[in-house]
Amino acid sequence: MSRSQLVAENLPLLRRYSRALTGSQASGDAYVGAMLEALLEDQSLLNEEHGARAGLFRLFTQIWNSVAVNGDSAPAVNASEHRLANITPLPRQAFLLLSLEGFSEEEVAFILQIDVADVRKLADEAGQELAAEIATDVLIIEDETFIAMDIESLVKKLGHNVIGVARTHADALALAKTKQPGLILADIQLADGSSGLDAVNDLLKTFEVPVVFITAYPERFLTGERPEPAFLISKPFQPAMVSAVASQALFFQRNSRNRMPRAAAS
Repeated sequence: MSRSQLVAENLPLLRRYSRALTGSQASGDAYVGAMLEALLEDQSLLNEEHGARAGLFRLFTQIWNSVAVNGDSAPAVNASEHRLANITPLPRQAFLLLSLEGFSEEEVAFILQIDVADVRKLADEAGQELAAEIATDVLIIEDETFIAMDIESLVKKLGHNVIGVARTHADALALAKTKQPGLILADIQLADGSSGLDAVNDLLKTFEVPVVFITAYPERFLTGERPEPAFLISKPFQPAMVSAVASQALFFQRNSRNRMPRAAAS
């Protein structure tokens, strides 16, 4: 594939990322245009060590971090963009590259020209900044006491309220009846042999809620029957990953709701 074809193939993704980063399509396109001009002048600027797509995002990031193409980012036009705009720039970039664009931590480190450890710190920082604006009631479905305590402590530090910890399928359904959660963090294999996956699916029959599975059995999630929206973290987990992914789940659920037509949302 030629260099021009590679750029053309990734241009819609760059425009999506730039729009999310700046809060304005016009401003975002200005930065993408500046990147393309720089690339036309010197094709050696494209570092493809981690592939052409990552190389283009790396070059775009260099332009965005160094050139005031269109002044400050334009005002956010909806609640989701306002939340993103409130995250400081470098954590915002890490958050979007991981969650919106789906790059690995290693690729994000390459794009931002930092260490993987720093990527995790930035993702955690973004998660905490987002959580401050989208705090909610959390239901934890986890049968291992110490892991449940760790998760509960973590989400409370992020500003969320834990409505309860369920150790079984039946416990989860009972707790959700007392108060509807705004986020579910669930293990898949529970103490009595029941399934956290089945519990979540039963809960989603009555209300919509983002779900993050935290499990030592990720293969059980890959059945083609997983609930949506859902995110997956493998055990053992990094606390920073839990905070970042929980905030991603909440952010994208709110973002999806904001895009729904009024008739569909009513």
